[in-house]
Amino acid sequence: MKFTISLIMLPFLLTAQIKTIEPVSFSEVTITDNFWKPRIDQVATTTLDACIYQTEVKTARIRNFEIVGGSREGKFEGIFYDDSDVFKALEAIAYSLKNRPNPTLEKKADEWIDKIAVAQQADGYINTYYTLNGLDKRWSDMSMHEDYNGGHLIEAAVAYYQATGKRKLLDVSIRFADHFDSLFGPGKRHWVTGHQELELALVKLYKVTQNTKYLDMAKWLLDERGHKYAQGYTWTEWKDTAYAQDVNPVKEQTEITGHAVRAMYMYTGAADVASLTGDEGYMNAMKTVWEDVVHRNMYITGGIGSSGNNEGFSVDYDLPNEQAYCETCASVGMVFWNQRMNLLTGESKYFDVLERSLYNGALDGLSLSGDRFFYGNPLASNGKHFRREWFGTACCPSNIARLVSSLGNYIYNKSSDALWVNLYVSSQTKLNLSKTTVSIEQKSNYPWEGDISFSINPEKKSKFSVMLRLPGWATGETVPGDLYRFANASNSVITLKVNGKDFPYTIDKGYAAIVRDWRKGDVITLSLPMVVEEIISKETVKANEGRIALQRGPLVYCVEGADNAGQAWNFIVPENTTYISKFNAELLNGVVTIQANVPAVTIGEDGLNIKTQNKTITAIPYYSWCNRGSNPMQVWFPRKITDIKINY
Repeated sequence: MKFTISLIMLPFLLTAQIKTIEPVSFSEVTITDNFWKPRIDQVATTTLDACIYQTEVKTARIRNFEIVGGSREGKFEGIFYDDSDVFKALEAIAYSLKNRPNPTLEKKADEWIDKIAVAQQADGYINTYYTLNGLDKRWSDMSMHEDYNGGHLIEAAVAYYQATGKRKLLDVSIRFADHFDSLFGPGKRHWVTGHQELELALVKLYKVTQNTKYLDMAKWLLDERGHKYAQGYTWTEWKDTAYAQDVNPVKEQTEITGHAVRAMYMYTGAADVASLTGDEGYMNAMKTVWEDVVHRNMYITGGIGSSGNNEGFSVDYDLPNEQAYCETCASVGMVFWNQRMNLLTGESKYFDVLERSLYNGALDGLSLSGDRFFYGNPLASNGKHFRREWFGTACCPSNIARLVSSLGNYIYNKSSDALWVNLYVSSQTKLNLSKTTVSIEQKSNYPWEGDISFSINPEKKSKFSVMLRLPGWATGETVPGDLYRFANASNSVITLKVNGKDFPYTIDKGYAAIVRDWRKGDVITLSLPMVVEEIISKETVKANEGRIALQRGPLVYCVEGADNAGQAWNFIVPENTTYISKFNAELLNGVVTIQANVPAVTIGEDGLNIKTQNKTITAIPYYSWCNRGSNPMQVWFPRKITDIKINY
């Protein structure tokens, strides 16, 4: 029997750096969570209905495919990357069909897929913009998102195949990938993609097809960067190659630059390649760049990208609150990248950051009604921000829809002799370990309460490890690094019991490792302290100088005018302030609020004098703000009266 070894796999095989940790797929996880299940159901109905309406009726995204396919006459309408929004919506539909089977929704997806398949060219190329505006111009401008669109096609195809078993879109994506491979690669044409995405998509295609050609191609795309290979091509979107992370080869990159979303997608692909190939160059680069992001360039919400000018990064510690860009897609990208970094290293700190981005920076992008969206997510508002039905560049609505729908991808990991719990989301799954099959059921009222139980049911008595993530916020570490820290970390402790009794465990890379012979009916209980913590920034973050933020569990809080007589800027939070937490089922679909009695400054009736009096302020989870109309908001609260704004 003959067999071949991919060249990029050779060092991996020689050094025996076999990566044994793998995520449990969304298709194997049933979510029952009180916090997330309603949101997942809402995305499956309201959010996807909005995406479908905008895609089919309000914009020309589907019409463009119909025109290419010959079922409609007309010319291309929209923006050259609009195809990607169709593919992202299809990916979200795929996840939703697993979460909430819906024959009508599946029929709609199949209709779209039929139109996409007809629009594909004989050589595998697919892009409505170039097909309708001149195929002779295709692959001439690296910034025109042809491969970005193709990457989202592949991601949608893999998800739809996993959810339904249907191959039609998968075959379309394979033909596109083969077309790209026929033009670009070693000994062929150079290509430095303007908007990274194809790299991580090709890894997904490799995993589902087991064709190493696609993994090779993903690595080649990463290797292309930083060598001035863009010369000779048109680059219409930028003059500074830092914008597209193309100044240095990826393996030599040490700091984050440029467009935040493009960076996240590229580094996700790089972490994927490093994990699968054992390439130490990519491993080391990813760890170094990750530290630059988290230690110097991340908001307390887990959002990234402080500058609207380049939709990305400026300089270290430049983290303005009112002008914060923090694109929703960038927070979605933080979830992707940090999951891959966890798989690469097995370290829980990456899920600490993932959880922060998920519950705060990303979730803020979706309204509680499910049909309004934020593109950017500031940490302070003068009351002029509002959620929109849609955007001209509509990447964020479908992106947050696919993230929420695919939450099952991030809860559990497994290896041959261990299972990992990364997120505390009530759910059920069944895992095949080397010696037995294990069913696990997780129950909690997280993130409002910290008591979590796990029913462990192996088919037969067996010894294996259960690894429970001990969140940094529960152990006294706000975030990895020193960018943020608790002002006075509480003395609360984590408790862990097995079958009602204290059980000795070790801590392995931030996980509580419980190793024992497991039997049917075994129960683990974990209790995490849900206390209000004050957070302060490193002194180099000038925007937060003399200010504190509030966090309870994984949630960052803000003060919004809707709860505070229209004001959110006229108070101070002195040291030793006492906080009261209380669940309010009637507010914002049910939230825990934080209240405190603090000095507030108001203008006297004569308009000439100011007065200070104590008032009770109410803080709400950051993700829930601006769901009651436009009004002022802030996350970072001043300690001194000199820093307040009375009528802002």
